[in-house]
Parts: sequence; C-alpha cells; structure tokens
Amino acid sequence: MAKNLYVDESECIGCELCVDTCPEVFQMNEDGISEIINPEGAPEEKIQEAIDNCPVECIQWVE
Repeated sequence: MAKNLYVDESECIGCELCVDTCPEVFQMNEDGISEIINPEGAPEEKIQEAIDNCPVECIQWVE
C-alpha cells in the first residue's frame, strides 16, 4: 500500500522547519501553516527528515 503525506494543520505551529528542509514538498499557507504542495517533490528520505524535525510531530505518513 502506498504511503501518503499528511499535515495536521490544527497542530502546526508555523515554525517552517519542514519548508527549510524540503521546500519542494512544503510551503506555508496564508495563515502561516504548513501545507503540502508536491508530495512527490523530494526523495522519501528527505521528506522523512522533515517529518523527524517537526517539533510538534504534525507531519506524518498515512496509508
């Protein structure tokens, strides 16, 4: 089963670490919350690094 990327916008604190780590995949929306712009824009390892660096753990893989 394929993994899909998910951001829990209600938990995001807008720290921008995901965007700094993986700007090909994430951007900040007009409310300063992370959103996914291209879930296949970077290698899985780089996306996982963004997930691991999130201080509130609001980014995850879902099946």
